[in-house]
Amino acid sequence: MTELSARPTVTERVLDELGYYLLAGAGGVGPAALIDEARRGEELGLGSAFISERWNVKEASSLVGAACAVTSRMQIITAATNHNTRHPLITASWATTMHRLSGGRFTLGIGRGIAAMYAAFGIPAVTTAQMEDWAQVMRRLWHGEVIVDHDGALGKYPVLVLDPDFNEDIRLAIVAFGPNTLALGGRVFDDVILHTYFTPEALQRCVKTVKDAAETAGRNPDSVRVWSCFATIGDHLPEQLRLKKTVGRLATYLQGYSDLLVNTNGWDAAVLKRFREDSVVASISGAIDHKATPEQIEHIATLIPDEWLEPAATGSAQQCAARVRQEFDYGADAVIMHGATPDELDPILKAYRENHG
Repeated sequence: MTELSARPTVTERVLDELGYYLLAGAGGVGPAALIDEARRGEELGLGSAFISERWNVKEASSLVGAACAVTSRMQIITAATNHNTRHPLITASWATTMHRLSGGRFTLGIGRGIAAMYAAFGIPAVTTAQMEDWAQVMRRLWHGEVIVDHDGALGKYPVLVLDPDFNEDIRLAIVAFGPNTLALGGRVFDDVILHTYFTPEALQRCVKTVKDAAETAGRNPDSVRVWSCFATIGDHLPEQLRLKKTVGRLATYLQGYSDLLVNTNGWDAAVLKRFREDSVVASISGAIDHKATPEQIEHIATLIPDEWLEPAATGSAQQCAARVRQEFDYGADAVIMHGATPDELDPILKAYRENHG
């Protein structure tokens, strides 16, 4: 059980600019671990807890309900679920329920998803126009509108309505990678969540794309919060666990959308080709960070250049805290300390507070 003394004292401010993921990674510990992770993150003063969805034991609406129920201050944000896997009325109703359950602490965040996975499961691919139409429909429903004969990129619906008495302001977030999604985030969404292992140059470019799009749309660019999703893995963790959370995690991204990540960062495509053709990589059926053995991850570490792992907070707690702070210098409004549990982040948060309040 967590010691009461671990909770922030009256002299410690809530770190609203920092967040973390609940059940970080593949969620191999099981969904019940979310309860303690949510409580612990709030005790340590973290401002936001993020929930990603995987189609196994990480169904987003269930996890959000649990997180909202066991916390009283933190923001709870999905990053991400997908708009096309639920009827829009189900999603809008879920968000309203969580908004009221949490006292306004819930943010509904979506992502484009992985086209190959959609194709395998017989789900049509997502377009930028669909996500924009969806966001507009959500806001209309939350403000009590009865939508009749909707015919847009989201689809055709004779009637969409929740409750004409509704007047809810619920934040919307989007996980963005490419320029079209980034610009959409600036136009329509409240939070834009970037991807892990973005170089400083990529981060600066993404922030500019979001803010410019917001300004062009007549919005205040400062009203759109851009989150750097930043791997934060300190040396106080055992080496094999560090490799799983760094090499294993990046390798999993390279399994899913390698071309996009490599192109975004301007990395060497020849290195990616060697990675894809490696027999060990090809032999792993499933996410590398979830399925690979320690020996396999050690081998995969020889395939990934140090340069590709550099956009992360590593080293001592003090070095990690300093590197997190640099993300603000590169333009991020907030930082998700990604890939670590609250207990794993504890020494880094102490170091962060020493120099940052």
